[in-house]
Amino acid sequence: MAENRPKSGGGHPFGGSVVGGEKAKDFRGSIVKLLRYMNRYVIGLVLAMVCAGAGAVFFVIGPKRMGKATTILAEGIMKKVSGNGGIDFSSIGRILIIVIILYTIGAIFMMLQSLIMAIITQRIAFGLRRDISEKINRLPMGYFESKATGDVLSTVTNDVDTIGTSLSQTFTTIIQSLATVIGTLIMMLTISPLMTLIAVVMLPASIGLIALTVKKSQKHFKEQQKRLGTINGQVEETIGGHLVVQAFSREETEIKKFDEENKVLYNSAWKSQFLSGLMQPIMIAIGNMGYVAVAISGGLLAAGGIITIGDIQAFIQYVRSFSQPLQQFAQVVNQLQSMAAASERVFEFLEEPEEIPVKEPETLPDNHQGRVDFENVYFGYDPEHIILKDVSFTAKPKNKIAIVGPTGAGKTTIVKLLMRFYDVNSGSILIDGVDIRNMNREDVRKNFAMVLQDTWLFNGSVMENIRYGRPQASDEEVIEAAKAARAHSFIETLPGGYDMILNEEASNVSLGQKQLLTIARAILSDRSMLILDEATSSVDTRTEIQIQEAMDHLMKGRTSFVIAHRLSTIKNADMILVMDKGDIVEQGSHEELIRKGGFYADLYNSQWG
Repeated sequence: MAENRPKSGGGHPFGGSVVGGEKAKDFRGSIVKLLRYMNRYVIGLVLAMVCAGAGAVFFVIGPKRMGKATTILAEGIMKKVSGNGGIDFSSIGRILIIVIILYTIGAIFMMLQSLIMAIITQRIAFGLRRDISEKINRLPMGYFESKATGDVLSTVTNDVDTIGTSLSQTFTTIIQSLATVIGTLIMMLTISPLMTLIAVVMLPASIGLIALTVKKSQKHFKEQQKRLGTINGQVEETIGGHLVVQAFSREETEIKKFDEENKVLYNSAWKSQFLSGLMQPIMIAIGNMGYVAVAISGGLLAAGGIITIGDIQAFIQYVRSFSQPLQQFAQVVNQLQSMAAASERVFEFLEEPEEIPVKEPETLPDNHQGRVDFENVYFGYDPEHIILKDVSFTAKPKNKIAIVGPTGAGKTTIVKLLMRFYDVNSGSILIDGVDIRNMNREDVRKNFAMVLQDTWLFNGSVMENIRYGRPQASDEEVIEAAKAARAHSFIETLPGGYDMILNEEASNVSLGQKQLLTIARAILSDRSMLILDEATSSVDTRTEIQIQEAMDHLMKGRTSFVIAHRLSTIKNADMILVMDKGDIVEQGSHEELIRKGGFYADLYNSQWG
């Protein structure tokens, strides 16, 4: 997300520029939510406001004191020319010392408020990231299956960064601007109400142009942020799948897609920047006219003896001080919209419906056996489209249950329901007579070890990846688990062995080796029940036989659910569930199903064609 920083208006009293950001759908609501989140830092925020206001006041007092020094200097020169005296350097010196003290105190207050706001904003960003991280673990699986990964990452990184950066700048800028404008206006009135009126007359034109430019540029900024998100997701997707892109020679297609999105981003970006960039030259032109009017009126008033030369000098400084906060405020308005849009996305994420916790959770008995009952289960990821229809079966304790069937039959869905990644639409799933909907999800899942078809390893050592299944395990236990998974021999050949660092995608080991590591992780976890979802799909036949032997040993005394396409690997299962189109069409042992000569027999014979 683009970062918008307030900029000073430059050297001209009425010069300025406007930058913008994505517009929030509910600006007020988003800002209110952010302010509520900041309640815990209210003391620090008030202190920062006091420091910002005090610093602005000390800076405002300075020009008038300098004006007195200018008047004394001018009068001294006139006296010296007429021979009636000289310049009172002692008075000028005292004034300069007072001005230095004023500006020093003002600078100290400004530094204090900058320090306070830097600490607060970083703590807010830290808190938001922590809350998002915790929220991720409480969201249902369906959320992540319906959202682009790049979009979620953008919320954690770009949006939180935008809030932190914008908050620090806008908060202090608003306080300083208000204090400066009010203080400057009062000081200008004490010098000359007429000159003040001339300076203030320029405000309506400036404000009108600011409002018009913001309105015209917002739709382009919104489109810019939208396209940024799209490009981020596309780049993340393409880099993650670069091997597939190259394997299918789709480089040109991906480049073309990127260029099309990039062209739209380019068009919206240059239009938004051009429109906001027009503000500076227009406001400089208005500022020049106001500057000329102030200079002429000041000269006439000084010639008439109404004000002094020092007053003119002080007033010109005040005009500069008066206009600059207005320019900054114009920039802050756009930055506030960018912050509001980022806040809206963050709080929308934090307010996403969570997995509903069980109020009075039940737990499995200490001596639970591992019996699993599916009773008349109906389920669909979309309630309007049911996948599993009246599924019922019983997995006896310590039995090996194989689930087979064609792609899309509902095999993996059975596992997702068993792990409470989703809850059934109707019916029930029982473990040792306890409905898993009456148990905490963590209590359900801690009884299972899982090996999936899609392996997941993180950036860390081989030892750390295996130990993920049981963090307190010793190095010796990790090595034993690797041996049981037939992974020890290949690990020893790796550079560094168990200490070798896997990269982010674990692409520095083969697919089969990754699968062996995840199997070792499951073995180490030593859970009472096992789920193997195509666990040997990425290994060769010889390794598969070795793993199968280790798995058979591991599954003894545990209730195990095995999803397999290679039916030869589940011939020794205690019960085979044959699924097709969300229904269990057959169940029984391998021999029983072969003798039956039905759906399973056809599947089995087709693999041995």
